[in-house]
Amino acid sequence: MLVASLAVLNVLRRAGGRSKPESPARILVLHHLLLGDTILLTPLLKKLRAVYPRAHIIMTCSVPYIGLYSARPYGVEVLPFDDRDIGSIRRMFRQDRFDLTLIPAENRLSWLAAAIGSRWVVAFDGDRPAYKNWLIDELRPFPRTPMAWGDLVCLLLDGPPPAPYSPTEWPAPGCEPFELPSKPYAVLHVGASSRLRLWEPEKWRELASHVRSLGLAVVLTAGPRETYLLEEVDPDWLYRRYAATLALEQMWRLLAQADLLVCLDTGIAHLGRLVGVPSVVLFGPGSATLFGGGDFWRTIPDRKVFVPDFPCRDENMIFRRHVDWAGHCGRTTLQCSAPKCMHALTVKSVGQAVDDLISRRTGTGHQNSSTN
Repeated sequence: MLVASLAVLNVLRRAGGRSKPESPARILVLHHLLLGDTILLTPLLKKLRAVYPRAHIIMTCSVPYIGLYSARPYGVEVLPFDDRDIGSIRRMFRQDRFDLTLIPAENRLSWLAAAIGSRWVVAFDGDRPAYKNWLIDELRPFPRTPMAWGDLVCLLLDGPPPAPYSPTEWPAPGCEPFELPSKPYAVLHVGASSRLRLWEPEKWRELASHVRSLGLAVVLTAGPRETYLLEEVDPDWLYRRYAATLALEQMWRLLAQADLLVCLDTGIAHLGRLVGVPSVVLFGPGSATLFGGGDFWRTIPDRKVFVPDFPCRDENMIFRRHVDWAGHCGRTTLQCSAPKCMHALTVKSVGQAVDDLISRRTGTGHQNSSTN
């Protein structure tokens, strides 16, 4: 019955002879993504502003990340949104009608876009089940060759890719005062949303000792529900730590003052790119190509540490779409008892990446290499 009703709505929506607006005045980027994926939409926001300089651009955003957008980078307004919250849904219905809606990930949101009267809806094809795609006016294919996710989402919009990112484009958000470490210092962010992305505590300890030998104070950070990791990494409290005590806006400021960030493939890695801090990022289940920054972020100094062609990094799913080249593993802890891909990363390889970035200060480094 539900499927039949959706089919009827689909026919009714298209019966009026819809056409793509040439100069949309109001544009919506509609999603409910985690921190890293939200930040990776930055190239799309910059491209939208370049293509439609006078448009009112609004992006939905999970409430915890709203503060990062307080200064309205690229003139984009953010709207608090959670598709599980009826208040968020009602807020969408109070918006003026949108001429163009772009859906970068979850095509189920096309039904909301249609319900609030969006004149033209664009999304990527291949989402499943098929009914999620019925009310989308323009389905665009994923590329056949490898691309970073941030560059890839720009394919939702015609026109040349945006110019590479500069940290000056994103005004720093305001934050509550807190005590910063004395410079120079390096931030080692040891937490991740899944234990399958974690690196062994003894390796972090060895790396911290190496970083300190380079003349940098070591600062340890972790997110909510991750404070136990700091105890495992630094049981003797040798280093300063921020144990889930910083808001994202404060984390921005901590990274902005840092000389180095070493972290796992998490949202903090992407926050580091926004800030512009030199970063070493450790990749295990995730793809260094897909989530490593790509062309848009190429001016930000970083090193990616990973084992190429790891045999079980083979699921290749991107938001429920199978993409042959993705090189991605989305297995759960029920399917994988131990992250062999993370355990394969050595302290030596990470230390070499750190040394390479630090050497940039003397003019001998080479940007954006990968260490295996």
